Amino acid sequence: MRNLLGHIGRIGYQAKDTSLDFFRDITGLFYLTRATLYCTFIEPLRGKPNKWGPVWTQMEEVGVKSTAIVFLVSFLIGVILAFQSAYQMAQLGALDYVGALVGVAVIRELGPLMTALVMAGRVGASFTAEMGTMKVSDEILALETMALNPVKFLITPRFIALLIMLPCLTVMADVMGILGGYLVGVTTLGIDSAPYIDNSLEAMKVKDVVTGLIKSSVFAVIIVMVGSYMAFIIEGGAEKVGQNTRTSVVISMILIIIADLLFTSIFYFLT
Repeated sequence: MRNLLGHIGRIGYQAKDTSLDFFRDITGLFYLTRATLYCTFIEPLRGKPNKWGPVWTQMEEVGVKSTAIVFLVSFLIGVILAFQSAYQMAQLGALDYVGALVGVAVIRELGPLMTALVMAGRVGASFTAEMGTMKVSDEILALETMALNPVKFLITPRFIALLIMLPCLTVMADVMGILGGYLVGVTTLGIDSAPYIDNSLEAMKVKDVVTGLIKSSVFAVIIVMVGSYMAFIIEGGAEKVGQNTRTSVVISMILIIIADLLFTSIFYFLT
């Protein structure tokens, strides 16, 4: 009995530590996000403009170099959607509406979501690894010693770059997903091109595109802030860098899916 009570006590103590760590991380992430927003949007109004050289470099790294994988994933998602929806649509005698289903699904949900998940794996991990290595090697401490704000110097260029490039990649992903569905529908499923295009254009609305862009902007904030926070809290050597990099990707993906659920629910009730 005494051993059982001791075991329960240890479990309760561990749970308490876990909950404290959770609230500490939430608080730290909030303060880092607030500091980043201040450095990005408020300081330029007070005579401390952002340097666009590092921003252009980051835009190339996170945007241009990610186009190939985003295009491939989005195109394949469109192909899969067309195949999966064609079976049910054919049973209902509405095969011509496959294009409408693919178009709406891609621009509302799958385009922004899949692009963000790909970027979380590619870019979020890169942010954590790069800045985590700087943290371990005391380069961030050196920046503070030189009176340079690490948030302004390291996070702000990445924040601006991803905030610009992720919506752009989302639009490109939407186009590639729709193109993948179109090619499968016309060449494999035997749907005439004109009805496919007409039904797709009729089903897709401008508000659907705007909804996807709003989501992608929120996803960009999540990716940058989680990746940066997990880098800034690293204590230890290279092993800890690897652990936090893995953790940042997992947390980013979970938060992206939760945010997508929240925004989808909000937009559903608003419309």
